[in-house]
Amino acid sequence: MINDLLVSEVSFADKAVRTIAVYLAVALLLRLAGKRDLAQLNNFDLVVMLLISNVVQNAIIGPDNSLIGGLEGAVILVAFNAVVVRLAASVPWIGRLIEGQPTVLARDGHYLDRVLRRTGLRRADVDTSIQRQGGTHVSDTSLVTLEPGGSVLVRLRPEEVDATRGDVDDLRARLDRIERQLEALLERGAH
Repeated sequence: MINDLLVSEVSFADKAVRTIAVYLAVALLLRLAGKRDLAQLNNFDLVVMLLISNVVQNAIIGPDNSLIGGLEGAVILVAFNAVVVRLAASVPWIGRLIEGQPTVLARDGHYLDRVLRRTGLRRADVDTSIQRQGGTHVSDTSLVTLEPGGSVLVRLRPEEVDATRGDVDDLRARLDRIERQLEALLERGAH
């Protein structure tokens, strides 16, 4: 029993090659499937993700069912992912290759229906993102993009942006200055 837990049936090099190959293949599949899958994970997408992990398990560990073999696979997977993430962050063209570019979903208050169909997003999905970010309808936006990580970024038209506490404080300070100037003018005019 101890032997089954601690003795790996597959060499470390074989496991490393298997793990990296599966990682790259799954990353490519997810990249080709599109950004929507990452941002808008519905029940069907979740099922696919869970099944993919089960399907590729044997490709990573091979015939090895040992504890050591599983831990080796996990360490290789986490380490390789860390390398890829740092490479994507430090080398811009690799980041663009791996993550892609933002996709414009709506511009100047109008949906780009062809782009929505291509990305597999419904207007209702984007409307929800617009509402979460302070708008009420696509007509309130100047630009809506689907970012490489799958999030929807909404830029509201300037007149639709809510005032912040800082905006209100700045306005009060300006009004105070104007009132002081008016009082000074009135005092000079009274003399």
